[in-house]
Amino acid sequence: MLFDLILGSLCVWRITHLLQAEDGPWRMSVRLRRAMGSGFWGELLDCFNCLSLWISAPFAVIMGSGVVEKIFFWLALSAGAILLGAVINRVQGAPAALYREDEEKDDGMLR
Repeated sequence: MLFDLILGSLCVWRITHLLQAEDGPWRMSVRLRRAMGSGFWGELLDCFNCLSLWISAPFAVIMGSGVVEKIFFWLALSAGAILLGAVINRVQGAPAALYREDEEKDDGMLR
């Protein structure tokens, strides 16, 4: 089962990275991203973490035997791909994605 999880995570990472960050063979990935535009699908192809959730779903359906196991595989495969991507980015020296919330203004109106 651990081997399946590792192998599945590698597959999810590879497909996600191909669609999100690479040109692909014959520039197919670039053409796909351009065709999707700036709507939902275009934004999905721009976000590695979001795309890995969608890419891992069919793998989880194939790998899992019950509903709960499929849900766990879905999340674990996506997490494995995200962790692998973070490790590769760190080794290559690429900056990690930053998450930052806007600061709240304390204007005294809320109590």
